[in-house]
Amino acid sequence: MRKKEVFCPVETTLSIISGKWKVMIIHYLLEGAKRFNQLQRDLNGITHRTLSKQLKEMEADGLIVRTNYGEIPPRVEYSLSPLGKSLNSVLSSMHEWGEQYGEHVVSRDAK
Repeated sequence: MRKKEVFCPVETTLSIISGKWKVMIIHYLLEGAKRFNQLQRDLNGITHRTLSKQLKEMEADGLIVRTNYGEIPPRVEYSLSPLGKSLNSVLSSMHEWGEQYGEHVVSRDAK
């Protein structure tokens, strides 16, 4: 897990889930373990390289577990660790906020 001096717990949370795809990866892994290709299909628009990089960072941060079954053909699954699962309430709160206040936010595209 990356350690740095942080002065605000919110900053800690944001540093772990920042980026375009990490929140959505967590969202899909909350449904259960997924293989790489299934995640890439779920995350319509993510490149192979970007997904691989995000998964490696999330594994290093302790959010996900990579399970290699050692089979031929290779079978690898990704799932949330207990730490990753603990973000469920954070994502739920973000979802609720978006439903309640999303229409009040001016889109960057509209500017």
